Amino acid sequence: MIFTGWLLWVKNKSVTLEQGIVLGVIVVIFGLFAWGKWRYDVVALIGLFSLVIADVLLEKVLKYEQSNLIDPEHALDGFGHAAVITVAAVLVISRALRNSGVVDLITRRLAPFAKNQMLHIASLCVVAAVLSAFMNNVGALALLLPVALKTANEQGRSPGLILMPLAFASILGGMITMIGTPPNIIISTFRAQEMGEPFGMFTFAPVGGLVALFGVLFVAVIGWRLIPKKALKEAGKEEMFELKEYITEVRVPEDCEFIGKTLGEVEKDTGEKMMIFGFIRKDGKVMAPNRNNLVREGGRYLVKVDPVDLKAIMNQSGLRLEKELRTRIDNIDGDDVNFTEVVVTPNSQLVGRSRSFLRARTSNSVVLMAVARQGQPIRKRLGDVVFRVGDVLLLQGIQSDIEEHASNLHLLPLAEREVRVGVFSKVSLAVIIFGAAIALSMFKIMPTTLSFVGAILAYIFLGILPLRDLYREIDWPVIVLLGAMIPVSQALQDTGLTDKIALYANHITDSLPSWGILAILMVVTMCLSDVINNAATALIMAPIGMGIAAQMGVSADPFLMAVAVGASCAFLTPIGHQCNALILGPGGYRFGDYWRMGLPLEIMIVGVSIPLILKFFPMSPVG
Repeated sequence: MIFTGWLLWVKNKSVTLEQGIVLGVIVVIFGLFAWGKWRYDVVALIGLFSLVIADVLLEKVLKYEQSNLIDPEHALDGFGHAAVITVAAVLVISRALRNSGVVDLITRRLAPFAKNQMLHIASLCVVAAVLSAFMNNVGALALLLPVALKTANEQGRSPGLILMPLAFASILGGMITMIGTPPNIIISTFRAQEMGEPFGMFTFAPVGGLVALFGVLFVAVIGWRLIPKKALKEAGKEEMFELKEYITEVRVPEDCEFIGKTLGEVEKDTGEKMMIFGFIRKDGKVMAPNRNNLVREGGRYLVKVDPVDLKAIMNQSGLRLEKELRTRIDNIDGDDVNFTEVVVTPNSQLVGRSRSFLRARTSNSVVLMAVARQGQPIRKRLGDVVFRVGDVLLLQGIQSDIEEHASNLHLLPLAEREVRVGVFSKVSLAVIIFGAAIALSMFKIMPTTLSFVGAILAYIFLGILPLRDLYREIDWPVIVLLGAMIPVSQALQDTGLTDKIALYANHITDSLPSWGILAILMVVTMCLSDVINNAATALIMAPIGMGIAAQMGVSADPFLMAVAVGASCAFLTPIGHQCNALILGPGGYRFGDYWRMGLPLEIMIVGVSIPLILKFFPMSPVG
């Protein structure tokens, strides 16, 4: 759509200067989203600020009487938009439901289904979809991820077999209700803004619910069979999730029995359990050693070895951890010192940071022992690693310290997780409050945003949601993205660019049936959502969809619903949705593994959702 708009401008010169500026800003925003150098909230702010600068130049330099780009005095009004507040409220409520023990009560019932492989996958997917309909889908996945890993380990199944269907089911479940995913919230509030009436809490259910049902059936019965066999690593024997090989640094003390032996002989003596693949020079640079090189006293090496095997090798041979690591480990007091695996979540402060940041934030109370990415240990010095979403970190320290820092840094522990009844054991009360908030919204007694704010206050007063947890679960980059992109989306409409794009789109598709136009809109939205943030996709495509409906003289509802479904379907890459990124490390997947199940799933969704949209939201003519 954007590319055709550029062609329209270049060939026919029918786009105004203001429309050309908006189109240029959107193209740049999409390009920066796809590039990925800067986080999506920063990119959105770049787009917003660019429009403000352009507006000032038009009015102050080019002497436009009044620009339709953006009013600088109201450029930040998007942060007070109902969609932004609703998304934040849903995230806070998700935290309260976690605290109450609702999720743990549900997952406790899953154990009997784990014995049969298909039932195991299906039961986890159903629970994930249901939870995601009423709470943030990333939060729902984070809660179920340790459960999935634990049950997979108990049954001797590869985590890669379970996690991708689970992540996809979490995304599908968000399509069921208005609050299940940010695109649905955006579409609902956009409809209220343009048509005076928002979509209700369960207006999405006839389409989204059935799409989720068919989607869950697909991933549980067929989809998991499409996962590449090379992605299905062997299930751990001791841990719920175990990366068998890690990278760490060791040194050779004067009494080490390996001195004088070749590297090949050392590997043979350890039963090939330890591979020496790097020699650390005095200046810190790593060189690839020859297997015939002799081990020297005081030498430092990078080795690949399982932590349990490393401990036995150290005890037998006298090999020691590199001095810097050893000093920090010796400074840890107490007997409760162990290894814990954690995964870097999308909201973690570690994303884009290095080991030095981790040390500063934890005051050296935990030690980073190794890092694995996409199921493989990273072959570089630990201090040089820049953390990414989905990375698995091996931490050593006192258990209570690790748990505290993991919570503060938004790291998800993958250690064996005992199911518990919540912090305050107020399951029924939490569900009643949440149900009351939904009822107030459904019966239009109170706007959804305010009913959710009331529920949050009730959770605080009743002790279900401690003040320290109030803002912990809010995904601030998404909030900033929404607040910055809403004015950009509005500029798309105020300059008339939406109508121009819709007119040209109708011109090139006038020979197609109405369902074909709807399908193209959904597919384009899906493609954008696979490479950029789904909320940004919804904000840009919603006005275009409404413009196409206006040009056709039909109801906008089927087009808005097509955008909602398309924006929620990001199954082709790990970068399209946070759920996909979260399982990348624990599942041991690679970038190209997702489309094998994701592409057939997206094709099925288009085939199922278009008839459902036309059934429940017909293209009725409008006067």
